[in-house]
Amino acid sequence: MRPLQPVTPGARWALGIGFFVLFVAVWAFFTLGGFVSPTFLASPLTMVREGVLLFTEHGFLKDIGMTVWRVLGGFVLAAAIGVPLGIAMGAWKPVEAFLEPFISFCRYLPASAFIPLLILWAGIDELQKLLVIFIGSFFQIVLMVAVTVGSARRDLVEAAYTLGASGNGVVRRVLIPGAAPQIAETLRLVLGWAWTYIIVAELIGSSSGIGHMIVDSQALLNTGQIIFGIIVIGVIGLVSDFAFKALNRRLFAWAIL
Repeated sequence: MRPLQPVTPGARWALGIGFFVLFVAVWAFFTLGGFVSPTFLASPLTMVREGVLLFTEHGFLKDIGMTVWRVLGGFVLAAAIGVPLGIAMGAWKPVEAFLEPFISFCRYLPASAFIPLLILWAGIDELQKLLVIFIGSFFQIVLMVAVTVGSARRDLVEAAYTLGASGNGVVRRVLIPGAAPQIAETLRLVLGWAWTYIIVAELIGSSSGIGHMIVDSQALLNTGQIIFGIIVIGVIGLVSDFAFKALNRRLFAWAIL
């Protein structure tokens, strides 16, 4: 191996899968070998068995559907508002000067800290869960999009003005098309972060969802179901990440993402 030397796609897949195999092997060694109590960590076989029970006896598919809906709902709402606002901040410096301090301040506030207020304002129904995802995603999207749009090549902007483009024309025909691939990549990254907020959103006042199942399993000391729920979230997040990446490559084939 040499620094920065790329690997073939086949080798990348083999190495990635190899780590998972090694991880499960070590996990099985310590749990099936009796080195760790099942009360604290279920074995891979127990986890799989509990996962089957979740699907066959406890309607886990509905919980997965509710969790996916909450993540996508909050994320789409955040993107629908955050992307245009980020473009405005990146394109027009007075807008950036007006909003950037407040957006930066809010970016460091943990979404989980808003849950007590959101319960007071929106109750414990779906709106509260969507707002947790929205708060966790919105401010990140706005700042990252603003930075992307604001870092556009100045020579392209000056060329557009030379050719007679107006200010709005520069935004529509230069800044937005040039930043679109990186904006799509930003949305892909923030979607991954949105998945980290969903469990927090479902921990309180929820009667469905993967987070609700995990809380119930914790009360019963069922670590097999807890681990299975965590793995399901990881798998769904990984699949959505691959799908988002494939869509970005298709839409912006000229860009290196």
